[in-house]
Amino acid sequence: MRLEAVILPDLGTGPDVPIVVSHWFAARGDEVWEGDRLVEVLVGPATFDVPTPATGRLAEIHGHEDDRVRPGAVLGLVAAIEDGDGENLDLPSGRRPT
Repeated sequence: MRLEAVILPDLGTGPDVPIVVSHWFAARGDEVWEGDRLVEVLVGPATFDVPTPATGRLAEIHGHEDDRVRPGAVLGLVAAIEDGDGENLDLPSGRRPT
């Protein structure tokens, strides 16, 4: 198992624009899939979804709802599955570990 960081990308905002964690689409321990939306942040009046960096389980949440965060912040960690580990996940039809 390897841990993949969920990192808030640079959204092109200035330092005066607050970025706030709005909503997690998964809870700690939930199965997650690479590329799916994982956490929503508010940037001024707009929202932005941060994707899941790898298929696995959400191991840790560091950026909790209503927390102010900066680009580059680690919002959480995904315990990524590796070859042979995928049998333990309940993957929906057609989904394959990456």
